[in-house]
Amino acid sequence: MTEKLQKTEAVRLIRLAEEARKQAYAPYSGFLVGAALLAESGEVYMGCNIENAAYGPSNCAERTAFFKAVSEGERRFSAIAVVGRPAGTSDSPGRICTPCGVCRQVMAEFCEPDFVIVAAADENRWILYTLGELLPESFGAQNLEAKEACK
Repeated sequence: MTEKLQKTEAVRLIRLAEEARKQAYAPYSGFLVGAALLAESGEVYMGCNIENAAYGPSNCAERTAFFKAVSEGERRFSAIAVVGRPAGTSDSPGRICTPCGVCRQVMAEFCEPDFVIVAAADENRWILYTLGELLPESFGAQNLEAKEACK
C-alpha cells in the first residue's frame, strides 16, 4: 500500500467510482466505466464514459472526471479509482479495469509519475499502480521544452 493512499480511502474512491458507473452512457460497447478522482484539495470528481455513434467523440470516465475537475479550477490530484464491466453485471465483478492509453496521457498532463491509480473490479479486488508504472517514459511538457529533437 502506498503511503499516499490508505486502504479506507481507496475503498471509498472505488465505491464512488461504482456510483459514477451507474451514469455511464455506453449503448454501443455496453461496457460501463466509472471513475472517482481525488484532488489534493480533498474534493472528489466523478466521471463516467459517454459514447457516441461516431466513436471518435466518445469520452472515457477518467477523462470526464479530469475535465470536470480542471474546468472547476483543480490542477493538482492525488489518486483516481477506476471500475468497469459490461452492462447487466453490476452485482458480479468483472476484471480489474485499467485506464486506456489516452487517459494515461491526460493524467500525465496534470499528475506526477507517483500519482496513484486504483484499478478495481470491486472494493474487494483491486490493484494500486502509479502513473509512472502504467505510462513509463511518457511524453509531456518536458519534451516540448527540449532544445534537441526527441530521440
